[in-house]
Amino acid sequence: MLPFRSEIRNSPTQPTIKIFLGDESLDARIKTHLEHFSEIETIEIRESIGRNRANENLTVFLKEEVDINKMKSSIDSSLWWYFEQY
Repeated sequence: MLPFRSEIRNSPTQPTIKIFLGDESLDARIKTHLEHFSEIETIEIRESIGRNRANENLTVFLKEEVDINKMKSSIDSSLWWYFEQY
């Protein structure tokens, strides 16, 4: 099982990146880890709704004019680095 997976969600109000962790006890730690990105407006820990999903997810809201595809790639790289270190 992978330590995480991320998805881009295109909502009409604000596109977000959802991060689903294999170990939900790491939600707060990963949230803190990602807060160093200046392109991120805020990160929320939310309850997941739907089948075959983790109970919780991190929802990443980006600042305006940020390229969501580049940010997803940067976040994924940062998370792979994080999980390799720990």
